[in-house]
Amino acid sequence: MDLKESIAVLDFGSQYSQLIARRIRECNVYSQIVSWDISPDELMKSRPAGIILSGGPASVYRKGAPLPHPGIFNLGLPILGICYGLQLTVKTFSGTVAKSDKREFGSAMLQITKKDKIFKGLSGKKVKVWMSHGDKVLKLPRGFSTLAKTDNTEYAVISSPERKIYGLQFHPEVVHTPEGSKIIRNFCHEICGCKGIWNMESYIESSVREIRATVGNEHVILGLSGGVDSSVAAALIQKAVGRQLTCIFVNNGLLRKNEAERVKDVFAGNFKMDLVYADATNTFLRKLSGVDDPETKRKIIGHEFISVFQKEASKIKNAKFLAQGTTYPDVIESVSIKGNPSALIKSHHNVGGLPKNMKFRLVEPLRCLFKDEVREVGRQLGLPEEIVMRQPFPGPGLGVRVIGAVRKNDLEVLRNADSIVVQEMKKAGFYYKTWQAFAVFLPIKTVGVMGDERTYENVIALRIVESSDGMTADWARLPYDLLAHISNRIINEVRGVNRVVYDITSKPPGTIEWE
Repeated sequence: MDLKESIAVLDFGSQYSQLIARRIRECNVYSQIVSWDISPDELMKSRPAGIILSGGPASVYRKGAPLPHPGIFNLGLPILGICYGLQLTVKTFSGTVAKSDKREFGSAMLQITKKDKIFKGLSGKKVKVWMSHGDKVLKLPRGFSTLAKTDNTEYAVISSPERKIYGLQFHPEVVHTPEGSKIIRNFCHEICGCKGIWNMESYIESSVREIRATVGNEHVILGLSGGVDSSVAAALIQKAVGRQLTCIFVNNGLLRKNEAERVKDVFAGNFKMDLVYADATNTFLRKLSGVDDPETKRKIIGHEFISVFQKEASKIKNAKFLAQGTTYPDVIESVSIKGNPSALIKSHHNVGGLPKNMKFRLVEPLRCLFKDEVREVGRQLGLPEEIVMRQPFPGPGLGVRVIGAVRKNDLEVLRNADSIVVQEMKKAGFYYKTWQAFAVFLPIKTVGVMGDERTYENVIALRIVESSDGMTADWARLPYDLLAHISNRIINEVRGVNRVVYDITSKPPGTIEWE
């Protein structure tokens, strides 16, 4: 991969930073997210062709607001500031930014007032954009001019041709700016000069080189669950280091129905990978007994997972590296930006449950990829479509789909109900059209009538959502007949359930998983 074909995204705490990186990659240009306070020397080690300054929740005129190293603006690289990024650019060059009398959140019409290559290919001089700001630019710095405005924002697009700097007050990376991808493409191709030569094939090649350089002659251990992420990570690492990889499959008792048998059959049988099977069901359930806080459950599951790993890994010579199928959504939801904290949504098994004394070094080859990109890597590596297109499954498994304390009998009820959901979604042709479809066990009982007798049994919630990357999601508008059929089968076939409900909450405000 040509390292010059890359754009660095300085992250100032925006919830959309990962989407900026995604849009860049859709232009066949490699992108990397780095901290807002990165030094110019460190940034230039990757030789980026341009820089994008992300949005963020802070105000540039507030004390302690995150401001980049001033040397970033002296590198001679094209720069695009988005929202907060525009405002800090104005402040850096002695312009004026202040709190706006009228905040601007939501859709707005951008009026292009000056022709520029940043607008190449747009449908007209008026385009819809998405605003999300409470501050505004009052005075431009010397050398800057305005290229477009909205009814509420005079300086909606600004530029300094001499410095090759652009600023957008709106968010081109979100779907609510329909032609935003064209603007990002224009920045990458027209302004930064990228040719668009990066793709999943080149990503695989560079990842293989990086894995080999990192691992050397040591041994790598990977926790294989059978899901998309761990399966693709296993295939990628095996391509890089071959027999230096050993996969350990830990049965934590929180797996889907027949999951253990399937993983052993597919990977140890069909793919001939070195696979160690460790059944730790009783240990996990004992540790989780009586624990109802979701974050505590995640930490326990993550800690015990590594504990079992360490026990099995001690039997493997030269085991120095632990590989994980961590992806971008895992990272974004689990960490906050240094010096500018955003709210922690939830910790993930892959990134939030590792004990400090873990003896392995981490290898995370999918850490910068979204789910659809992970699937494409899997296809390139020759994994079967059944595995590549499998829906996401959380690292803590059914432990976060049994709401509250985890009990063995409740897990069995959930497994059987969840199996019916998957069966019927596949039969109806909706499984591969949705992002996730699963059952949730609720810790409540309701009165019912079955066979002229009163029942007082459990409730199952159906969670079925549509999404492209897991960062946002909407509940699936499935046919009523399909929902009725799933409900009838669960109530008739799963002992202990007398009521099924359907979750119609989008993300945001909810998350996809209930815990």
